[in-house]
Amino acid sequence: MTGWRLIFLFLVLASCTGTEKVTERRYVDLKGFFTEEISRLGKSKAKVNKTVSRNGSSESKDNISPDWNIELSLFSESDINKPAWSNSYVVSENNDSTSYIATDNKLRTRSILIRKNRDGGIAQLSIVNSTKNHLYSSSEELLYIPDSLYQIIKKQDVLVLGNNSYKISGFFN
Repeated sequence: MTGWRLIFLFLVLASCTGTEKVTERRYVDLKGFFTEEISRLGKSKAKVNKTVSRNGSSESKDNISPDWNIELSLFSESDINKPAWSNSYVVSENNDSTSYIATDNKLRTRSILIRKNRDGGIAQLSIVNSTKNHLYSSSEELLYIPDSLYQIIKKQDVLVLGNNSYKISGFFN
């Protein structure tokens, strides 16, 4: 009889594992969105007029075909869908926009604002990133308007090297 009880107990315990489903909050899938954009822009051979500025000095090139993986990498890297961050952003929605605001000032991606078009797709995407420690501080303002503009404004302050500011603007042809 003891053997049967042990087998019964084992079967009951085995049937209980894995039955609970943990629901995880999902935020906007920036990584997925930009993976699709990179593919779409590459296939369409999209060209831009690009201006790069560093500390006030700028250089422009017209009608270039950029490497979209590189150009849009900061946008993709701002993805906030990590299990540890499932409750780290306050989400506010209305008819034409959704915003994500970090609740912890240690998170790199501080805010995301998505403006939607009439079809519910992304009309404009703004991201603010910030990193700070005792040796280094960096802030990034990212703006993406599909088929119109991408812009990156970055400011860095490195203890030994000083301040630098960068601005990259790509206007689609």
